[in-house]
Formats: sequence, structure tokens, C-alpha cells
Amino acid sequence: MHGSATPLSASSASAWLLVLLCAVSGAYCLLRARRAGRRTRGMAAGEAVMGFGMAAMAVPSGTGPWGPQILVAVCCGASVHALWLLRGGVHHAHHLVGTLAMVYMALSMTAGHGHARAGLPVVTGVLLLYYAGYVLLGGARLVTAGGPLSVPAGEAGPGAAGAGELVRACRLAMGTGMLAMLLSM
Repeated sequence: MHGSATPLSASSASAWLLVLLCAVSGAYCLLRARRAGRRTRGMAAGEAVMGFGMAAMAVPSGTGPWGPQILVAVCCGASVHALWLLRGGVHHAHHLVGTLAMVYMALSMTAGHGHARAGLPVVTGVLLLYYAGYVLLGGARLVTAGGPLSVPAGEAGPGAAGAGELVRACRLAMGTGMLAMLLSM
């Protein structure tokens, strides 16, 4: 999502931090998917794909000549998966919004030959508003997480004490990453 930068620039350092944050979140979601029950495995796997996809998009040097097309294909597949998850309830709509936002950003990378190009201002603006609200709400929920968990028990993995807060923190990190990438468009 970023242009080329010198290795010591602040822009490059923040881009690599975003790559690390998204990759770690994706890895945690992948582990969660492996341990999760059947009911929540799909959602955790979808979040893992989003985390790794966002990490690939945030690489400062771009994703190579075929990277954007591969990202578009993977993100479209994730969108189909998110549509499938919607049959379980409207609470899965965020996954659909996230995967469609990733398709949108990957398409802008395709037009920009591996680097983000300005997309449609209205679409970018709506996604920025959505993710700003998501991050603010997610942050507020994380701060007040001292009470009962709203994350289903099977979603965090068996026997994981405090895992509900970690799931919320991962979702907040990925939402913040998405917001940062949209701001860079």
C-alpha cells in the first residue's frame, strides 16, 4: 500500500510495523481457527486470511508484478467465504465489509502497478468512516472488557483464560491496520 522508501525512513518503519502487526494477528487467528470448534472455525480462518492479506498489502516495496492480481483473487475468495458465513447471522457482515475493502484496495494496487493508487473518493470515504467507527467502538469495548466476555467461548479456543480480550485486541489491531491502509490511499 506504500510507495518505495529508504530503509531508514519513518514511513518505511511504520509500514514494516503494520506488516508485523497484521502478520501476528493473522497467525493468532490461524491458531485460533485450528483450536476452535466447528461453529467458529470459519470466522477465525477468515480473520487469518485478512491478517495475512493485509500484511502482504502493507509491504513497503510492493508485492511484485503478480502480487496485486493474486491479492485480488484471494480477497475475492475471502469475500465469497464471508457471504457463506452470513447464513449464520448478520453479525458476520463485518467480515464481508472487510474482504470487500481488501478487494477494493487490491484493485487499486493493480491499477497502480503494485502500489496503492487513489481509489474512488466516495468509496474510500465510506470505508474510512466505517473503520474509524469500528476502531473507536472496538477500543471502547476493549477498555471495558473487565466484565463478562461477549466473545463466544468456543471462538477463543478451549481453556484459554483471557483469550476473549486477546481476540478483541486482534480484531482492533486489524481494524486499525485497515484504517491506516485506507488513509494511505
